[in-house]
Parts: sequence; C-alpha cells; structure tokens
Amino acid sequence: MLNSKRSWNDVSIKKGGNDVIFKRGRAGILNVFSKAAMLLFTLACLPSASFAAQGVSDKEIVLGGHHDLSGPFAAFSAPAVQAAQLYFEQVNAAGGVHGRKIKYVVVDHGYQVPKAIQAVNKLINRDKVFAMLLSLGTPHNLAAFRLLDKKKIPNVAPLSAARQMLQDPYELKFAFMSTYFDQIRVAVHYMKAEMDIGKVCAMIIPSDYGNDVLAGAKLGAEESELVWGGETTHKADESDFIGALTKLKAEKCQLVVMALSVRGTISALSTAKKIGWNDVQFLGSAASFHTAVATVPGGVTEGFWAAAGWQDLAARSDQPKVAEWIKAYEAKTGEAPSSGAILGRSAAEIIVRGLQGAGRDLTVESFRAGMENVSFKDEIAGNVVKYSIGDHQAAEGVYLSQIKEGQWETIASGL
Repeated sequence: MLNSKRSWNDVSIKKGGNDVIFKRGRAGILNVFSKAAMLLFTLACLPSASFAAQGVSDKEIVLGGHHDLSGPFAAFSAPAVQAAQLYFEQVNAAGGVHGRKIKYVVVDHGYQVPKAIQAVNKLINRDKVFAMLLSLGTPHNLAAFRLLDKKKIPNVAPLSAARQMLQDPYELKFAFMSTYFDQIRVAVHYMKAEMDIGKVCAMIIPSDYGNDVLAGAKLGAEESELVWGGETTHKADESDFIGALTKLKAEKCQLVVMALSVRGTISALSTAKKIGWNDVQFLGSAASFHTAVATVPGGVTEGFWAAAGWQDLAARSDQPKVAEWIKAYEAKTGEAPSSGAILGRSAAEIIVRGLQGAGRDLTVESFRAGMENVSFKDEIAGNVVKYSIGDHQAAEGVYLSQIKEGQWETIASGL
C-alpha cells in the first residue's frame, strides 16, 4: 500500500506484517533497505514454472485436435477421438498426470482445409491448447503448421502418415507411424518378389496425401524394375469409378495402388468386381487400412491389400491385453473398436507418457524432452513406439495385411 506520510518516492509494502520500505533515487533506481525482503518480494511476483506454457494450469492440461467428423475420413477421426477421450478419462480418474487432468478439445473440419484453419485458430487463441493431438489430414496439418510453429505448439501423432509431418522446424513435431511413401514403396517390393506382377498403376486423390502415395508407388516400381502404367485422379468424395477402372483395365495394370478415402476405396473395389476385373491386385496405404473396408458384406473387398504402421485387432483378439481392451471399449461404447479407435488409444498413451516424462514443471521444452524419451511396445497397435533426439517418428515398421474372409490378416511384419 502507499503510505501518505512519506514522500512520493517512498513506497511501503506490507510483507509478513512488516513494513518494507523502498526508496526511489532521483534517477529512478530502487534503493533496497532490506535485501532479504526484496528477494521474497521478487520471488512472490515471479510466475510459477507450472504456468509457463499456454494450456497448462495447476489442475489442467488442455489438448486440441482438428478432425474430420463429418466428411470422407470420419471413419478414422470419430472413433479415434472417442478412444482417446476414454483413455484420458481413465488417466484423469487415477489422478491425472502429475496432478493435472487432461482436457481434449476437438473441432470438426469435415476434411476441408479452410475449416481446418478456422479450427486451429480457435484451438490456439480461444481454447489456449498446449499441444495438438491426432489432427486428421495431410493438407490440413500442413496448413496448421504455419500457425502452430509461430506459437511453438507441439503437434503429436497426427492422423496423417505423410513425410511432411516432420517438416522443418521438426523439433515440436512428433509423427505417428511409418510414412505413406515408405509403406507403399516397400509393399511394391514385396508384391513384386512374391507375385507375377509386371505393370503398376495408381488411383489417387491429387493432394499431399495422394502425391506421397504416388511417389512411393513410382519409386517402388522403378526399384523393382516394373512398368509404370499411369494414374487416375479423383475427388475425396468421389463414388463413380467405372471410367477410371475401365481405363486401367485396358492398360493391363496388374497392381493398382490406391490413395482414396475409406468410402472411395470400398466403391472402387466394388466397381472392379462389377466389371469383372479379377486378375489384378489392389493395394492401399494406412489411409485404407480400416475395419470398415474389411467387413463390407458380400466379399466385395476380399483380397485387398494395405500397408500400414500397425496391425489390425481381429487376428490378435485372443491376446490377453488386446482382449481386455476390446472388452472394455465395447462396454463403454456398445461397439467393437475399429482401426480409428486403435490409433486414438495409441496416440493418447503416447502423449500421456510424454507428459509424465516432462515432470511437474511442464513447459514446451520439458515436454519435448519427455517425448524424446518415450519408448514402449504398444500391445494394442501391435508395434513398437520409440522417439529420441533427432528421431521424431514413433513406429517405423511397415505391416502388410490382406483381407481374408472379412477380416485383416497380417501377411508380413516389420518390412
């Protein structure tokens, strides 16, 4: 408080019942009568390290995610969000992370980049998120990076396997699994070695996602000395593939690499069956590796291949930890967990481990250090997660699976 009995340049502050007096000299410099009192005053005024980062309070950590909950990739986003929230509920019920509860704020962009930018702006500036988690879409994440990098907000386990998820500056970017490029490239190698394939073609959405798949397919074909037969391009919500498939069939393609939406993949495979094109193999990346593709009635998708960074649950449901999680998920949601749910749960565990490793004094730098020490075998995803200094890609292995009798079966592991 100001003491009216002293001159204008004398200031007294009540501290522990004692008057601590500071005097201003003519140059405006504080002359401290009590160094010990001044130190106490200074420490009291400094912000706690616990509050040094946006989205972090004494009791809460706010995470955000921009998702496709209503568009062509909702089959991944919706269950991923649900599984992540369930995991956070368990963590919060057990006391949270170093005493802080996790709050996960999600905004739908419907797979539209302009809406994704709006969502990111909201999450950063209104919700004040500490980090982004599980955000879906390659072009959507790339657009978000321009905003996240300026604010030094970490991006963890995006639902995109594009190589650009680790673009510079990479320090606060933590990719999820093996890239679309590597998945397709090594799968083409495998299929050339195991099958009588001479010509490769592709069907893609002409986006960053599709172009990454296309680049992997072309390099894989070149390295395997296969003929490239060309590609067709499609919209994300396209459903009529008769013209494209008729063209590729006339080209006598023996392997068709696909970078379409989940619904687009199912429609294209169904159309191929309708036009009687049976002497061909179809291959997708992680974006096609979904339970919904395998379980289409009537065997429409039977024989379809996909290369991804994790394994499906169906063939591993007898493993104790997998069976336990499936049972718990079904009890909470009333439905069996899909591929999206696997990814949501895995990403939630990854970031919780990173937050635990960061310690109680949570800052962006301590979080980075915590993430760079995350290493564990993910029993649910069937892979190994490991980050380190200079390596921010979690699970680098490629698993090649094929649909057999309505479920995914792992054919080759750790390619």
